[in-house]
Amino acid sequence: MEPLDTPAPMDPLQPDQPSPADRAAGSGAQAGQAAQAAQAGPDPEAGVILAPRPWVPLGVVALGLACLLLLPLWGGAVWLALAVGLFGLLLLLQSQLLRLQFTADALLVWSRQSLLRRFPYDAWLGWRLFWGPLPVLFYFREQRSIHLLPVLFDATTLRQQLRQHLSALP
Repeated sequence: MEPLDTPAPMDPLQPDQPSPADRAAGSGAQAGQAAQAAQAGPDPEAGVILAPRPWVPLGVVALGLACLLLLPLWGGAVWLALAVGLFGLLLLLQSQLLRLQFTADALLVWSRQSLLRRFPYDAWLGWRLFWGPLPVLFYFREQRSIHLLPVLFDATTLRQQLRQHLSALP
């Protein structure tokens, strides 16, 4: 007995992804261009790529080290310091691996040479950078989901690009 060849279900968090039927019906040239773009990595000519900034991850690592000052008062401070420090190191790694790119119609999230997610601007409902002079959190909401990200990139350029591409949003 042969297994049924059924298409994989679409991820509801990626609404701009074509269905399997659309992919089969699409032109070969468009599919080839999309595959080539996804394999080539971020193209600086397609839009602004934000530079990585390690300040938030390094601040989290420093906070983990500062937790050791609680050791005379609380025996669990070592575990707290370890957890916070490891989280900071994970953020530091992500700041070096991930890239945000603002194109004409979407925010793209890249991991080295692979396109991870595409967030079309027309699906956004709002955005905000928290803690003005020292932004550490980036919040944005789409029609189907909410995102809260640490600011691992140049916050000034991030704010400029958000205002340029999403100026009509609250």
